[in-house]
Amino acid sequence: MSERVKPVPDNAAGAAESGAQRSNGTAIRPRIDRSAVDENRYEKHGGFPKVSRARIGSNFGPFVDAMRTLQDLAVSVDAPDEVFGEALAKARELAELLEPYRAPELQGPAGRAVELPGRGSLLLLPWQVVSAGPDGITMTGEFRRFHLGGNGAAHGGVLPLLFDDLLGMIVHYAGRPISRTAYLHVNYRKVTPLERTLTVCGRVDRIEGRKTFITAELRDEQGDLLADCEGLMVQLLPWQP
Repeated sequence: MSERVKPVPDNAAGAAESGAQRSNGTAIRPRIDRSAVDENRYEKHGGFPKVSRARIGSNFGPFVDAMRTLQDLAVSVDAPDEVFGEALAKARELAELLEPYRAPELQGPAGRAVELPGRGSLLLLPWQVVSAGPDGITMTGEFRRFHLGGNGAAHGGVLPLLFDDLLGMIVHYAGRPISRTAYLHVNYRKVTPLERTLTVCGRVDRIEGRKTFITAELRDEQGDLLADCEGLMVQLLPWQP
């Protein structure tokens, strides 16, 4: 039995205008509808742990942002070798400072600081949620220099990362059971530029038992389609991690 789910209106340009931050720098509170979310279902699915929101201090967000800038610089600078040597020494000093605080999964704030771009994780793309609810999710953001593939375009491998993270959030806000990605098919329609505000929107397309099929699109500020995807999320069985 397949249950069709009504798609949200496709208005990416409008979504970009109502993004997480206005052009004048003032923040916009994202529109979140948690009416379909059942927090108790996180206690019912085998080894998949319940992820709690991290409580962070005032320095963690700027720290993550500075580390993102360092990632950009690491792949873009053309410095004398002695400058790389000095940077290496500072990097080793920073690693030595942080090493005693290495923590297991779900203890550190990275990935659990939901109010930060990319939830405070350097792995995830630094995008912000504009709206989220049972009908779908819209996020806005940009690909940075760190994400360069070549000739000014974002690397093709970072688009599936963006879509896959979106799929997980869509399942959550749609009130579906805890699931993992079974497949993700991405269509690359146009070159995806760096350092330009883009919008990604996705929603549940249909439900078939344990299967949740999701569609999503990535668009530029003019509303032109850059990429789209279909993904399948499958509900975990009680013994599956």
